Amino acid sequence: MLVVAHISDLHLDGSARATERAERVRDRLWRLPGRVDALLVTGDIADHGAEAEYEEAARILGLRDGGAPFPVLTCPGNHDARAPYRKALLGRPAADGPVNSVRVFDDAAVLMCDSSIPGRDDGALEDETYAWIEATLDGLGGGRRALLAFHHPPVALHHPLPDSYPLGEPDRLAALLARRPEIAGLITGHAHTPAATVFAGRPLVVGPGVTWTLRLPWEGEQVADRDAPVGLAFHVLDDEGRLTTHFRVV
Repeated sequence: MLVVAHISDLHLDGSARATERAERVRDRLWRLPGRVDALLVTGDIADHGAEAEYEEAARILGLRDGGAPFPVLTCPGNHDARAPYRKALLGRPAADGPVNSVRVFDDAAVLMCDSSIPGRDDGALEDETYAWIEATLDGLGGGRRALLAFHHPPVALHHPLPDSYPLGEPDRLAALLARRPEIAGLITGHAHTPAATVFAGRPLVVGPGVTWTLRLPWEGEQVADRDAPVGLAFHVLDDEGRLTTHFRVV
């Protein structure tokens, strides 16, 4: 069984408010009485893509001092910038190609995919990323369940803001899933609202936002609920390949 904590859309910008909300959910996770296998952060970690914002994220998430009690897995969002993300968050040489990575556990794997398009708010999985997904799954031998994580949901969420900036070419992703039964589910962010649906026959879970929560059309005209508590999710991938998600607020 794999247990993954999930946060998204920290939008760290140097403000005390953004820092406090990120540290609040971090402290909740670091103090869990039981261990989870990893923390997954699905993009928009920085608000402006600045190195200083990623340096703060690295501090908060314990990526520099080994302070995290479990692995921290990340993928970029549309507010992130690839070169400073690599340099200041991951401690790698700056580069502009897609930031893709995988974490393999005993009986499952999490593939963190870059759905960002530099300079745009909508998303896409590039040819390089699709090839990487296929090669990575081939390398796992087909016997290990996998979760696919990226920023942009490939479905409508019934709010004009996130639905204006979706993942492009959803049919291409659906075709990948048809070829790859080992992918047990999809995990995304971007919408700033917890949501659960189905895409191409697989569970699709959207993580809540740390910085603010999206008000749905029937909840009022103001888009951002900045007073809503910080949200997080716990995803459980069991031995039968079933994905269950629990949502919490802090």
